[in-house]
This record gives sequence, structure tokens and C-alpha cells, in this order.
Amino acid sequence: MKLSIFQKGFNYSQDGPGNRLVYHLQGCNLRCPWCSNPEGLSAAGGTPYETAVLYQEALQCRPMFFDGGGVTLTGGEVTLQLEAAGELLTFLQQGGIHTAIETNGIHPQLPKLYPLIDHLIMDCKHHDPNQHRQVTGASNQLTMTNLKLALEAGLYPAVRIPLIGGFNASEWDAWQFAALFRSWPGWEQMTIELLPYHEYGKQKYEACNLPYSMTDAAHVSSQTVRTFQRILTDAGLTVIHT
Repeated sequence: MKLSIFQKGFNYSQDGPGNRLVYHLQGCNLRCPWCSNPEGLSAAGGTPYETAVLYQEALQCRPMFFDGGGVTLTGGEVTLQLEAAGELLTFLQQGGIHTAIETNGIHPQLPKLYPLIDHLIMDCKHHDPNQHRQVTGASNQLTMTNLKLALEAGLYPAVRIPLIGGFNASEWDAWQFAALFRSWPGWEQMTIELLPYHEYGKQKYEACNLPYSMTDAAHVSSQTVRTFQRILTDAGLTVIHT
């Protein structure tokens, strides 16, 4: 099978533990206005690679997987190529290479990949599925379901919240996120990472001939981030920084 990839390279600790070979898979099922990789939104484009070829590349890179590193599949959105992603993850697992994926979590068959994943990174962009739909184009109700299933499966999901002004970054939002996460059995296994809005992808939109609709109102202050973190940690949740 083949995976369509628009970018690959090494990254340390930001896409899972240690030094990692990161594959960015082409195509996404959301249209988040703040996306920093707009070149990966369309299903078209990317370069096709046989999963067996990618596995051989990972084997050759094994000496680079220090500090608990390995291979991370991200996007775009990994689950749009779920079957081929599963095949590569199977190869990697059989080869003893640490595996991770980063996903928005809204694919109903995502749990099929759980036995193949050592580290799960999942975005939870909003506590209200309807608000999520209005801004990104789809509900994240399945994200919440799949996070609960990950906890039941014994995984330790790393949940990422992109903090966007006017969307999910108020003090009230922080309390809602805390209540949501604490309502799930096994919530103690989760970690939370807060990712304040940035404009790193703005020039990419211009290069892709796509409109960039974000405004200065989306920025959040360091005080807002600290308040958000305090509310989560006071609720007993573990907040991390990578």
C-alpha cells in the first residue's frame, strides 16, 4: 500500500518522545482557519510512498531515534489514509520501532490503530461539538468518544488544545474543558498541552492561493495561557510543555 506524504523530517520531542522521524500525511477532513500546514489540507498532492519503502527508511534511521524516539505519523490527518497508515504502523511495531500518531480523532475507525500505537497525540479543539462544527466544518463528538476509548484501552493520550481567542480561550472555556476531561474514567492517564495561536502558517496560505481569515483577535496573552493552565491543574489535570 502507499501513503501520500507532503513533508517528512526529524523533530525532537514535539511530536512524541525523543528524536523522531515525522511523516506528514496528505489530506485533512477539517478546515481549521488557523491551520499551520495548509499545503496538507487537500487530498490531492503529496508524494506517494510504498509503506515497505518507508519502513526501510525508518530502519536505516534507527540510530537517530535517541531518547526514546521513533516514528510519528501526523498530517494533514492520518486517518484519511487509515488502512495504509495501519500497515506502516504494523511494520514499525514488528520492527521494534516506537510509534506515535497525531490526529484530530474524528474518524470512527481510529480505535483500530490503538493496538499499533505507543504514543497517541489527539487534538481536542473545543468542549462543545456544535461550536467545533461551526468553525472547523465538523463536530468533534467522535474525538471525545475516541479519547475515552483510548483511556479504556490503557493508552496515555497527550491531548492538545490550540488556544484561539474568541473561540476557546476564555476562563469559562477552561472550566468547561476541565469538567469534560474529569468526567471520563481514567482521566488521570491524560496529559494536556496548550498551544497558543500563532501565524506560522500565514505565508503558506499565500503560497497555496488560499485566503487567511484569522485576525489579531485570535492571539492570546501569556496571562490567558497561565490562567487556563491554572484552572486545569487545579482540577487535577496534568499540563505539559514540549
